[in-house]
Amino acid sequence: MRSTVAVASRARRKKIIAKAKGYRGRNNNVLRVAMEKVEKGLQYQYRDRRNKKRNFRSLWIQRINAGSRQYGVSYSQFMNGLKLAGIELDRKVLADLAAREPEAFKSLVEQAQAALAK
Repeated sequence: MRSTVAVASRARRKKIIAKAKGYRGRNNNVLRVAMEKVEKGLQYQYRDRRNKKRNFRSLWIQRINAGSRQYGVSYSQFMNGLKLAGIELDRKVLADLAAREPEAFKSLVEQAQAALAK
């Protein structure tokens, strides 16, 4: 009796179609089209995992800049002052403080200004 690869090939096809779930038109049920769309989607996914890190860093810098300018200090001066004062907080935490805890952020700005004045 001859062996076939029907089980394995059907499983491969089902896996592709399952990944294409939610696509519109022929993209979710025609294997050849679905394979192209899934492949392209995986490329976007890979690329955007890296872009997400850039986007969040940019967002944090914007929030820190907006928060520090309320107290008359630019972003670069503020970050330099923090470094001189020996305060090692990352941008994610600083952005969160600027948005949610303005009093705590104000004290950080004052410490940075004091370190810059020295």
